[in-house]
Amino acid sequence: MADLILKDVAKSYGDVTVLSNINLDIKQGELIVFVGPSGCGKSTLLRMIAGLEGITGGKLTIDGRVVNDVPAAQRGIAMVFQSYALYPHMTVRDNMAFALQIAKKPRAEIDAAVDKAARILQLTPYLDRLPKALSGGQRQRVAIGRAIVRDPKVYLFDEPLSNLDAALRVATRIEIAQLKEQMPESTMIYVTHDQVEAMTLASRIVVLAGGGISQVGTPLELYEKPQNEFVAQFIGSPAMNLLAGEVVGTGAMTTISLASGGTVRAAIPTRDGDMGLKVNVGVRPEDMVPTEGEDHVYEGRVDIVEALGEVTLLYFETKGGAAPVIAKLPGIHADLRHKTLRLAADPKKIHLFSNGQSLIYR
Repeated sequence: MADLILKDVAKSYGDVTVLSNINLDIKQGELIVFVGPSGCGKSTLLRMIAGLEGITGGKLTIDGRVVNDVPAAQRGIAMVFQSYALYPHMTVRDNMAFALQIAKKPRAEIDAAVDKAARILQLTPYLDRLPKALSGGQRQRVAIGRAIVRDPKVYLFDEPLSNLDAALRVATRIEIAQLKEQMPESTMIYVTHDQVEAMTLASRIVVLAGGGISQVGTPLELYEKPQNEFVAQFIGSPAMNLLAGEVVGTGAMTTISLASGGTVRAAIPTRDGDMGLKVNVGVRPEDMVPTEGEDHVYEGRVDIVEALGEVTLLYFETKGGAAPVIAKLPGIHADLRHKTLRLAADPKKIHLFSNGQSLIYR
């Protein structure tokens, strides 16, 4: 197992720069998840680490060795792709053993490695089956087992659950989490567009946007203390509400006058020079609660109600094509459609952004 360091790593295709100034230090035993919008370069970065894409600039180090020009087969990396890519004419055992057979490993060593991986992944009863006799989740486990038998320094996962249906995604996600528990020294890098996967699996999440890293942190750090508006709205579902306002009171508790009406207090310190500062007030839908008080973060008419059983999503009317304000209330509140509600939020749950950046980090 190994540490992995990216220093000023960049990737360009001709005059088009896809990634630049990627600086990341991944410790042995971490499960790092790359997330970001489509086209942000997360899969490209994974393929650069694997050696399937060349590195235009910077330095990639694995276990203290610079591997920029090292062929993929010699980097000590195993990759699990979005598609299972199993050989249909081979049994599960032969699929898992194939890489070791090509490397001319002793038969006893191959059998021991396959049997160990099969036990970890609960595939022992299926070793003599062909892939067509397996479910989608079982096929993905075989693909993971094929990586495990190689005992690599780093495991790479490129959206491995995206081809599964919703129920299988949940089951296989839990299996990957259990796999990591059984292999605590293994270093894993996982690419996904599903933030539930990211939040539940990751030791740390790397949010990619605009050709670089927007923020790195634990799942709860990104959720509770986003550094910028992009991360604030990307992490969490539904996305964080952003309401325009102006600072009208400074100190340990900041008072903001909202453009939509009303005032709100945030437990974020500001200076005297911040008086009049234009800000966006960020409030997560799940942190908004109905109130009758004057100190509220939003007041509006409910346009759409989505009753999901355990929670109810309220979408408020907006004008001019603006994104709707959303509140997420526990329980069932199907009778609130077309009613006008006033919503408050705990000052400790309110975020303030100026020019897109959080005031916490300035």
